[in-house]
Amino acid sequence: AHMDVVSVEAEHWTTDPFGAEVRDGYVYGRGAIDDKGMLAVNLATMLLLARQVAASAAPLARDVVFVATSDEETGGDWGLGWLLEHHPGLMRAEFAINEGGRIRIVDGRPLYAAVQTAEKVPHLVTLRAHGPPGHASIPLAENAVLRLARALVAVGAHEEPLRLNATTRGFFGGLAACWPERRVADAMADVASDDASRVRRGAAALAEVPVLAALLRTGISATMLGGGIRANVIPADATATLNVRTLPGEAIADVAERLRSAIADPLVDVLVSDAGEDAPPSDPESPLFRALADAARELVSGIAVVPYLSTGATDSARLRRFGVPCYGILPFPLAPEDEARMHGHDERVPVEGIEFGVRLLLGTLRRLT
Repeated sequence: AHMDVVSVEAEHWTTDPFGAEVRDGYVYGRGAIDDKGMLAVNLATMLLLARQVAASAAPLARDVVFVATSDEETGGDWGLGWLLEHHPGLMRAEFAINEGGRIRIVDGRPLYAAVQTAEKVPHLVTLRAHGPPGHASIPLAENAVLRLARALVAVGAHEEPLRLNATTRGFFGGLAACWPERRVADAMADVASDDASRVRRGAAALAEVPVLAALLRTGISATMLGGGIRANVIPADATATLNVRTLPGEAIADVAERLRSAIADPLVDVLVSDAGEDAPPSDPESPLFRALADAARELVSGIAVVPYLSTGATDSARLRRFGVPCYGILPFPLAPEDEARMHGHDERVPVEGIEFGVRLLLGTLRRLT
């Protein structure tokens, strides 16, 4: 787990963001979900495991390593990246458990555990529009700011190709059997099928649920704008930043070429300004995945445990590239309204959820050690 957290707007909190206040059955604080809650669960699990070993005088069948890192929220170069570079021997493991997945509460009970076995790859793409500069008192049709605006409209209308992989098919297929909304469940079953027409029909229905639709395509979000030096000067250039999250195996160069075709303006440059690195998926049939699934089902009868492609980036990608299969799961069940507080105001995690997380991880480790 990582120790660092994102910044806060303390004036919008009802508690001290760094006070770890317990109120109404919740622990409030920045990082309660991401990722100090998991840090606490992992540490408590290690202590309990050590006590059990000491009490039984029976050695573990394998080592269990606890790693708390810094810097994940700013890329991880000085956290996990530094450890992999300077202490690779300590980091070579058969499996790793990290954040990245979810245990979702629906209608008051944990409905499913989505275990991250792969993640999208983050990139930055810059759009740079060119046009004639001049005095703002004389409007110019080829104004770079307006050219950029037209390019962004084209980007907004552009849709990346529909693509599924083993992870997303397993995710949608597993959830189709338990999802409470019949229309969404049917769409999930369609998407997980081998019938191309059903896949297209299911994807069209899931477009209404952004968090699910994002798993079906490379995602493109406009996030920043830049241009101009004074209010009365037409600039020669204007820029926009696109945050692109490619599906595993998708080349960012191919995405950039599709964007050029969609924009169809030779005076708008499409530049890959920061390219991320892909990572291999982790096997959802591995002993660790099975142990995690068995431990979850022991705690919640009938819970669906499915592989998950996360749209966000975690340290797990570094470990997978290093050769360690990594499985992401925030081990405490969360309702959607609480999960939405991650990186937001009044971030919190249920106290009983922390206990659940310890039982889940301890049960997982005991099945492996």
